[in-house]
Amino acid sequence: MSEGKLNFIVVDDSKLDCFIAEKIITNSGRCESVKVFQQATHALEHIKAAGQAMTTVVFVDIQMPVMNGFEFVENFEALPDNLKQNYHIYMLSSSINENDIARVKGYASVRHFLNKPLTNDTIKAVLEEYS
Repeated sequence: MSEGKLNFIVVDDSKLDCFIAEKIITNSGRCESVKVFQQATHALEHIKAAGQAMTTVVFVDIQMPVMNGFEFVENFEALPDNLKQNYHIYMLSSSINENDIARVKGYASVRHFLNKPLTNDTIKAVLEEYS
């Protein structure tokens, strides 16, 4: 894949973490668009409505009310394969819980577990996977 632009989705109930992530992603030089959702249910609805998208990197916080990150991924994995293929999920957490890290590895659609908050270095490391 060339150094093309990517779409991003940030799912986090923290307004501050969403703001920081959006700024870092926008300034990465690889951002076509970034959509921010404070509820995982809204992000899932967006993905279903958008259909097959260009390559989209999704950052999902694990600990959220209404629908947590694990529930989001379980619902995402139930979507048709042709819809899921261009979405790449990264789980975020501020706690380094061994159980969460092990659980993340059990999901086929989750690429990595990342520590919050997102930083320039974290985004650079993620973007290297798409160059």
